[in-house]
Amino acid sequence: MKLFFSPALLAGLLVATGAVAQTAAPAKVADTSKGKALVDAKGMTLYTFDRDAAGKSNCNGQCAQNWPPLTAASGAAASGDWSVVTRDDGAKQWAYKGKPLYLWTKDSKPGDATGDGVNNIWHVAQP
Repeated sequence: MKLFFSPALLAGLLVATGAVAQTAAPAKVADTSKGKALVDAKGMTLYTFDRDAAGKSNCNGQCAQNWPPLTAASGAAASGDWSVVTRDDGAKQWAYKGKPLYLWTKDSKPGDATGDGVNNIWHVAQP
C-alpha cells in the first residue's frame, strides 16, 4: 500500500512538528526618543554609520568598542531586507538594507537614542 501526502498536508505536518526552521528578524521596530527605529531584542536602539560601504563595516578597533556591532551567529542567513556581513576580524554582523547595524555604549536603557547625530556620521537605523 502506497501513502500519498499532498504538499499542503506535508507542509502542515512539518510546521506542526517543528521540522521547519524559523528565521526571525534580528531586530524589531520600536518607539525611541527619536521616533520609530530598529532596536535589538533588548529594545536598545540600533544605528548606521555613514563611513560604512554597502555590505561592509568600516567600524573596527576603538570604534567597535564604542559602537558594538549587532552580531549574527555563524549560521545566520539573509532574509528579505536583512543580510549578514563579515567584519574585518571574521565575526558576522547583521545589516539592514545593506547597512551594518550597531549599538551605542552610551545608551543606557531601551528607547534611548543618544547616538543619533554623533559626529554627524551616526544615525538611528530607520525601519
